[in-house]
Amino acid sequence: MTGINNKEQLIRNGRTKLDRKARELALTSLEHALNVVDPKQIIKSKLQLKNSILKVDGHSFDLEKFKNVYVVGGGKASGPMAEALEQILGKRIANGLVNVPQGSKNKTSIIKLHGASHPVPDEAGVDGTRGMLKMVESAKDNDLVICLISGGGSSLMPLPRGDVSLADKREITGALLKSGATINEINTVRKHISDFKGGWLAKKAYPATILNLILSDVVGDPLDFIASGPTVPDSTTFKDAIQVLKKHNLWNNAPRSIRKVLSDGAKGIIPETPKAYDKAFKKVYNVIVGNNRFSSLAACQQLKSKGLNTLLLTATLEGEARHVGTMLASIAKEVSTSGNPIPKPAAIIAGGETTVVVTGKGQGGRNQEIPLAAALKLNRLDGAVVASLSTDGIDGPTDAAGAIADGKTLARAIQMGLTSEKFLAENDSYHFFSKLSDLIFTGPTGTNVNDISVIIVL
Repeated sequence: MTGINNKEQLIRNGRTKLDRKARELALTSLEHALNVVDPKQIIKSKLQLKNSILKVDGHSFDLEKFKNVYVVGGGKASGPMAEALEQILGKRIANGLVNVPQGSKNKTSIIKLHGASHPVPDEAGVDGTRGMLKMVESAKDNDLVICLISGGGSSLMPLPRGDVSLADKREITGALLKSGATINEINTVRKHISDFKGGWLAKKAYPATILNLILSDVVGDPLDFIASGPTVPDSTTFKDAIQVLKKHNLWNNAPRSIRKVLSDGAKGIIPETPKAYDKAFKKVYNVIVGNNRFSSLAACQQLKSKGLNTLLLTATLEGEARHVGTMLASIAKEVSTSGNPIPKPAAIIAGGETTVVVTGKGQGGRNQEIPLAAALKLNRLDGAVVASLSTDGIDGPTDAAGAIADGKTLARAIQMGLTSEKFLAENDSYHFFSKLSDLIFTGPTGTNVNDISVIIVL
């Protein structure tokens, strides 16, 4: 079970009985949302093996008809996914190699768990990705490749294309993250400077059959953007990748090698990423085993069981974090004032992934910036809370998973001599909530289905 390590402290930080109750409800629902997307439990619940027949999501595979079963993949949840898969299939697996975050503690005996760096890709990730390609390229028509994909797969499975170096890839990824580019935009660029993503894994594994088990971390679950879609036809082009860099004013200063690969691709000098008409995809089965909607609905159900009126506002939340925080607080005020869109006691869940445009020199992440912006609008409300959590347990470049704010957060900050607006302007939500002891800590959770924000109004 994954929990919030400092939950009791966060509850005690509430100034009133109603605030403490609202905090407890919000934090408990976030814990529940995390636990329903535990990767091992998801794999064990979604896959059924009876005799030689493997069933998942309406698809059936007779393992007796395959000479070899290979396992490849990568992502923040790939370790526990691999451990669960090996427990189900055992010696039916001939070989496997999965890139996992460095320091992962999962244990397997057949599938090799290869440690690599996240979020900044490293040479270990490149080596592991090369090993996966070597394995699948040897697969024949009567072989089955099971691919385990989860959030973080783009960073953990790097294989730069052409003359693009790993340093160049790191540079452009970092610039895109700071620019406020969406994950779809970032992955559009990543796919076109990779020899693995954007459908290339499926292309190189052909004529083997591929079963791709996906724990989605992309809003709306577009298959070709989750971990940059290694087994999925790519819906984007080199021209789209160039346009992303130009949109965020990054094209002129992008590494020369990246501009050359993208320009050559746009001119047709090098081949495009594989598209839907490619015969390789006729033998690919992509199955989403868990996503943000599943987790968000579980949080709603848990809160409903506690007697609250609940609403899943959205599982496709996007936008700039500070504006989203203002919106969530405005909804809390509306509930408190008019009983719209649902009456008190109310719980509203919003799942998805926002962005932070970094203009200041502070430290933080989107799930800390949301509650900071919300705190400015929640001022003086009693029993009203906005909490936000990154389900992988790591929010931005920090050790926090998110933060929590209530109607007294602003008053507590003022008493400590903290000016909330200045911290927000400096993108310094981490130090703001650190001083208030209102950061949420879970540690790495081993899963990743985007972010979840909770509004409680009692």
